[in-house]
Amino acid sequence: MKVIIIEDEKPAAEKLRKAIMQYDNSIEVPGILGSVESAVEWLQNHAMPALIFMDIELTDGLSFKIFDRYEINCPVIFTTAYDEYWQEAFEYNSIDYLLKPIKQEKLENALKKYHSLRQYFAANFQQLIQGQQAPSRDKYKKRFLVKRGLDYITIKTEDIAFFYATHKLVCMVDKNSQKFILDKSLADIEKEIDPAQFYRANRKYLINITAIRKIKTYPKSKLLIEVMPVINEEVIISQENVADFKEWMGG
Repeated sequence: MKVIIIEDEKPAAEKLRKAIMQYDNSIEVPGILGSVESAVEWLQNHAMPALIFMDIELTDGLSFKIFDRYEINCPVIFTTAYDEYWQEAFEYNSIDYLLKPIKQEKLENALKKYHSLRQYFAANFQQLIQGQQAPSRDKYKKRFLVKRGLDYITIKTEDIAFFYATHKLVCMVDKNSQKFILDKSLADIEKEIDPAQFYRANRKYLINITAIRKIKTYPKSKLLIEVMPVINEEVIISQENVADFKEWMGG
């Protein structure tokens, strides 16, 4: 973890550096800056640190001016002998406001606050990313309403072995070999079901992974898949789709 100190009094800056190291000697302090100008120059030429300790009254003005000249996107702990700026400080990335002389306990509490906030936002950000990348399975169709004789029944999606297109009709076959006619296209059905569960083997078949019993090599780098219930024709994975199919099977 890298932090910088913006402080115009060298003894105060050194004392602060030692106090930080006392809390955690793995923390690096690559920069100690004494003015608005030197702070801006340093920030322009280095990667943003994890945290900044910032005095408010510097030799060439208030440190708030730094924010006007450079976009700081890391947290800031303000360190000052004056309590009159605390409200304004929290408009500038502040997570704490330490009054001089800074007590070790206060400093360590501020650093603990930083670590707690970092862990919290890192965890929530990861959850957000995962949520965006992995669509909820709740949105996929859980069952199909089909007609059997004069009655309607529902078939759970997990109990469907495959869908197939034939003579301008689309049929659904469950794991008990029961066949039902649907009034949807394969393309429409494909959008409604979980792509981790069903694979579009070719233009004719959409197959449940649990129905696949065997995968065989086939001439010209193709694959032949055997399905249960048995399909009375060869179901071929084209050479172009072999890599995608293998990746899908491997999860």
